[in-house]
Amino acid sequence: MSELRLTSEKRLRLFTGRGYPELAEGVAEELGIPITPTSAYDFANGEIFVRFEESVRGSDAFVIQSHAAPVNKQIMEQLIMVDALKRASAKRITVVAPFYGYARQDKKHRGREPISARLMADLFKTAGADRLMVVDLHTSQIQGFFDGPVDHLFALPLLTNYVGSKVDRSKLTIVSPDSGRVRVAERWSDLLGGCPIAFIHKMRDPRIPNESVTGKVVGDVKGQTCVVIDDMIDTAGTITKAVDALYAEGATDVIIAATHAVFSGPAIERLKASRVSEVVVTNTLPIPEDAQFENLTVLSIAPLLARAIREVFEDGSVTSLFDGHS
Repeated sequence: MSELRLTSEKRLRLFTGRGYPELAEGVAEELGIPITPTSAYDFANGEIFVRFEESVRGSDAFVIQSHAAPVNKQIMEQLIMVDALKRASAKRITVVAPFYGYARQDKKHRGREPISARLMADLFKTAGADRLMVVDLHTSQIQGFFDGPVDHLFALPLLTNYVGSKVDRSKLTIVSPDSGRVRVAERWSDLLGGCPIAFIHKMRDPRIPNESVTGKVVGDVKGQTCVVIDDMIDTAGTITKAVDALYAEGATDVIIAATHAVFSGPAIERLKASRVSEVVVTNTLPIPEDAQFENLTVLSIAPLLARAIREVFEDGSVTSLFDGHS
């Protein structure tokens, strides 16, 4: 009687949607594996079709798709990919969304409003996702929306290492663009040797998206190099107003540092016209050539994603990636 041999060897498979394949290619290069070939196209009416060209049965699948504009198309494509993997008997499916769409809709400001960030998590779970991997969520509470493990990664060490190498830390002040990000500013300060922090007092009307009124600077910034930190730059209205306010209070130099370069609408023109000396972002989202400008610096998030994927695949420790320390 011949012996039946069973194998428990795990297989790591990397998949990418069409929204930002360049980032997935960077992750694949870091991991030293190829991206699994996928056929994907749109029907005439806009519906999306996906088929994987190789067997995925029993694999540990990681599906990378950053929710760039058009956001809804990228999300739908990733959901369809997860469904296809589930039906093709992938062993475990991890959704890798470096930029998580609808993250700003994480609570109800008024009656009769959705909590779209929760709906997103429910959709991925229903499609068949076992795990989520994201970078710098707009609010940490979104981790609780998904019924399963959420790997919340931070670009903080990447950004602080770069900024710290460029400035005189004895004259450095970390600035939060509003009171809600003071805790993040404190973490920046810790990693940069305990430099002082300040914040901008602002008011926002929840009925008017992408618009705020910048108030006064809380903290002494006179003669300082200020680093304005945020999770994303969307239309750049808030953050460029913060730059103006800091210069008005006597700052000698201002740098902007943010994880997600959404760059919607007038963002590029506002940043170009601003007195900011450098804008530092990561490549969680694609930045087309016509959206790049002279004092823009883009840092690669691919090594962080690759390290997290490797740790998850090998059932290793990823705690250091979650707490913002390297």
